Amino acid sequence: MSLNEQTIQTPGYVFDIDAFHEQIRRVKEAWGTIGLCYSIKANPFLTGKTPAEIDWLEVCSPGELEICKEKGIDPKKILFSGVNKTKQSVKDAFDYGVGIFTAESLLHADLIDQEAKQREATAKTLLRLSAGSQFGMSEENLKQILAAQKEGAYANLQIVGIHYFSGTQKTKVKEIEKELQTLDVFLQMLKEQFDFVPEQVEYGTGLGVEYFVSTKDDIPNREKDLQLLADAAPVLKAFAEQYPLTVEMGRFFAADCGSYYTKVVDLKTTHDIAYVICDGGLNHLKYQGQVMGMHVPQIRVIGKDAADVTRSYCICGSLCTTADVLVRKVELPELSIGDVLVFEKTGAYSVTEGLALFLSRELPAIYLKEGDDLTEVRPVTPVHTLNI
Repeated sequence: MSLNEQTIQTPGYVFDIDAFHEQIRRVKEAWGTIGLCYSIKANPFLTGKTPAEIDWLEVCSPGELEICKEKGIDPKKILFSGVNKTKQSVKDAFDYGVGIFTAESLLHADLIDQEAKQREATAKTLLRLSAGSQFGMSEENLKQILAAQKEGAYANLQIVGIHYFSGTQKTKVKEIEKELQTLDVFLQMLKEQFDFVPEQVEYGTGLGVEYFVSTKDDIPNREKDLQLLADAAPVLKAFAEQYPLTVEMGRFFAADCGSYYTKVVDLKTTHDIAYVICDGGLNHLKYQGQVMGMHVPQIRVIGKDAADVTRSYCICGSLCTTADVLVRKVELPELSIGDVLVFEKTGAYSVTEGLALFLSRELPAIYLKEGDDLTEVRPVTPVHTLNI
C-alpha cells in the first residue's frame, strides 16, 4: 500500500529500507575498502534487504539461520557465529553451505572439525578471541588450537582469521584504537609463534549511536553519529593497511531506519503529573541506556507541529508494572486519546529485545517502507496462546 501513517496499526514498527541502505553507504564511503558485516540480531526483519556493500551477514543462532534460509540468503555470505553451537546446529550450517564458522571454544573447534571430517571437507573458521566475557575463548585456548593443528590435529579446520568484539555503544574512538593496538600485538605474537597470518580479521567496533535528545548542546543526534563515524575512519584504515579487516556492526547500520508507532489510549492527571497511557510500552520499545524513562528520545506526534509544545507529559505503556515508563518527562503538543506517538531511531534491537510475553500483550505490527510503498510483513499478533 502507499505510505500513509494514518493506516499503520499500533503498536507497530516501520523500518525504512532506503534509510538502512543510506546509512550503510555512509559507512562505506567513510571507511573505503574495509569489509562490512551486518549482524542480523540487530534487526532480523532487514535480513533480506541488505545492499551490495554488505559483504557478510553474521548469524548467531539456529533460528537466525532459518530466517536466512527463508529469505534465500546466499550461504557463502553467512558468518555462522554464536556461543551455543551444538552438533546439530553445526550440521545444519554445513548443510546450508555457510561461508565461515566462528569457534568460540575448544568444543566449537571440535564440533566444526568433526563435521567437516565426516564430509571429507574443510571449514573456513575464525577463532574468536575473548575480550574478558563469556564470548570467545582465552588466548591460551586459541593458541592451543593453533599448536594442535601444527601437530596434525584439526586437519579439517581452515583457520582463516580472528574474530574479536568487546561490547557495544562505544562513543570514544580511543577505545577502538586501544583494542586494535591490542589485536595488533596479539596477531604479531601469533605470527612469531605459529607463523599464522590472518586472511580475515573480523572486528566488531560496537560503534555507538546517540539515541537521546541532549539538553547540553544543540547538536542533532544524526550529526553526532556521523562525527563518530568520521573520527573512527583513520584508526580503522590504519589497521586495515596491515590486516585484511572486516568490520561487523548491527546497531550503527540499523538504528536510524526504524520508527515505533504507539497510540494514546488514556490521559489522566495524578498528583499534578499528566500521564499518557499508550497501547505499546516497555515490552516493545527499548533503547540502549534507557533508565526508567529518564532520557528523552526523538518523539513526534502524527498530525501535530512540534513547535506547538504546550504541556509536559509522563508517557507510560500498557504493562502492570511501575517500570513501564517510556519517558518520565517530555514537552509535547496537547494530546488527545487516539493520537499516535512516533519514537524514532528504533531500527536496532528494540523490535526483539522487549519483554514480548509479559502480560500477554500482542506483538507489534511490522512494516517495511521502500520509497513510497509500505508493506505489512507482520500484523499485530496475539501471544496469549504461548502463555497458557
